[in-house]
Amino acid sequence: MTPTIEKYAALLRIDNVQFGKKYVKEPKPMTFKKKLVKLTDMTDAWAEKQIKKKNETICIPWSSLRDLVLNHPDILKRVNLFALAIYDLVIFPRVLGHLEVAVVDFFERLKQGVNPVPTILAETFRSLNSCRKIRKWRFIGCAQLLNVWILSHFWKVERTPFHMFLKTFTPLEAYLKKEWPKEVTEQHWVSVFQNLRAEDITWRAP
Repeated sequence: MTPTIEKYAALLRIDNVQFGKKYVKEPKPMTFKKKLVKLTDMTDAWAEKQIKKKNETICIPWSSLRDLVLNHPDILKRVNLFALAIYDLVIFPRVLGHLEVAVVDFFERLKQGVNPVPTILAETFRSLNSCRKIRKWRFIGCAQLLNVWILSHFWKVERTPFHMFLKTFTPLEAYLKKEWPKEVTEQHWVSVFQNLRAEDITWRAP
């Protein structure tokens, strides 16, 4: 079972994106400090004070932005910083509780209409591969999206209807509204995988 660009694009339901315009890191990107100043409208001194180094990764603590998200006088800035936090803490959570420079760069380029699906998919593969090699390692990526992708295949087991892939349906919104099953154990999922039959799985969107 392998996630594909087409499947992730269908699940993410990204609007206003030029799918032929892929994200590529700029050869001479703006420094992290300048990016922070531009994103937050704060001073150079403030930005420099927030920057940390965790596991060889340049980042800032989420707590440094939390107050700005709540109290920044520019409402659009608040929304952008909150969206950035979701990308960094949920979709690419490489350094827990921190926002890293690579994701800030990626987030900034999204405004130019680039297609984020290949980048998100590549991060999924990178993390799954690390889990497989080390065996005792947590998945670092958008676990919610991976879960939606898994459930989209088990249309009989999980009663997932085929409208999962219709343009009028938003899988992630449905996932958020769905009540999370209580007391679901690892053994439950092992049992689901072990007892799957060919007719329980749909391999691609109709």
